[in-house]
Amino acid sequence: MSEIQEHTHTAGFPAPSMLETLVQDVIAQARTLGADQVDAGVSIDAGLSVTVRLGETETLEYNRDRGLGLTVWFDQRKGSASTADFEPESIVATVRAACDIARYTSQDDCGGLADADRMATGIPDLDLYHPWDLDVARAIEVARECEAAARAVDARIENSEGATLSSYSGMRVTGNSHGFLAGYRSSRHSISCAVIGREGDEMQRDHWADTVRDPQDLAGPADVGRKAGERTVMRLGARQLSTRQAPVIFAADVARGLVGSFINAISGSNLYRKSSFLVDHLGQPVFQPFMHIHEQPLLQKGLGSAPYDAEGVATRERDIIRDGVLQGYVLDSYAARKLGMETTGNAGGVRNLTVTPGTQDLDGLLRTMDTGLLVSEVIGFGVNILTGDYSRGVAGFWVEGGEIQYPVEEITAAGNLKDMFMGIVEVGNDVDHRGNVRTGSMLIEQMTIAGG
Repeated sequence: MSEIQEHTHTAGFPAPSMLETLVQDVIAQARTLGADQVDAGVSIDAGLSVTVRLGETETLEYNRDRGLGLTVWFDQRKGSASTADFEPESIVATVRAACDIARYTSQDDCGGLADADRMATGIPDLDLYHPWDLDVARAIEVARECEAAARAVDARIENSEGATLSSYSGMRVTGNSHGFLAGYRSSRHSISCAVIGREGDEMQRDHWADTVRDPQDLAGPADVGRKAGERTVMRLGARQLSTRQAPVIFAADVARGLVGSFINAISGSNLYRKSSFLVDHLGQPVFQPFMHIHEQPLLQKGLGSAPYDAEGVATRERDIIRDGVLQGYVLDSYAARKLGMETTGNAGGVRNLTVTPGTQDLDGLLRTMDTGLLVSEVIGFGVNILTGDYSRGVAGFWVEGGEIQYPVEEITAAGNLKDMFMGIVEVGNDVDHRGNVRTGSMLIEQMTIAGG
């Protein structure tokens, strides 16, 4: 057993210096075999997950994963290989495999590491590592409390998909032949619950969850459970709607999907393939002038925070939409070269994408809308990034006089993303911080609602 395997097996995570040495050795081996450029990374993760259903422990999972991967270039011919075995002979074989693959691939003028002058230096501490000293008995107790709170909301909640508590910590070190070498620890903890309600022959399901870096910031289990139960009960008595044109509010937790579609449309791979409806829109208005969307990768404890991207390029705060106008794309170094541009430090995606909120909460948006649809769930895949066409199954609530009247289901909300983005007339201050996209609810002026 290698030193790192032994240390990991007996005492948790090894010292960062041990992983740094491993990454440096891998890079050196690949250079010895003739690689022009090398990128390598090693990761170790560990966690605990417990699910309680109907008061009984249903699953208990421990996980401990490790991996080493590298990518090499020989005259812009690329090869990659990975292994979960840290024994020296396995690492040697993995490095050789990557180099052998590169010799048989086609040359790509846009390939290679990100430029050396873009590498991160002076890596900031973003306060991402907060391990939870959580034993199994306590984890079961927390999950049981969460589910019990959900089931106690209403007598019509008759079944449960369970409550799950998960806690994970990990460490990753990345380096390349430019001399970049860095790593950091991180943690992620979550609690979730889903329950089923019945009224007559009708059954409805809904859920709620919370995810944080620091367990001290995690929502109380009873609060998460109650929210799951309340959401489920609110859906009982759902109706269909006739086909109509109406304003639509996407609740904050589903509005993230709209923002995700926007990011997909301005991402490098779709742009250089000409497969996005926002090709050549840089500097053009995409939203109304009040809209501001910016990336905040250096937020303390942020779920999407990272001091550098997957290529070692320093991350930085930047505006993507300012005054409604598209300020920049989402590019890694390969896509940037394809487009004749510079990387935006987004290898691996955006980080803590934030839509600046307005002044009204969700109740205020409902009053502003007066009559229309509040979407609380989207179903299926119906987004065409090439054309912008949007058509997805939705569930939610019909609103009249600024107040929820009844739940609705088995309907479709349709439009075109270009029109939908321009049709956003207000963003709520009910910002959902539980993911990598942080936004409030969004009020869209008009969409087509197709019912039964």
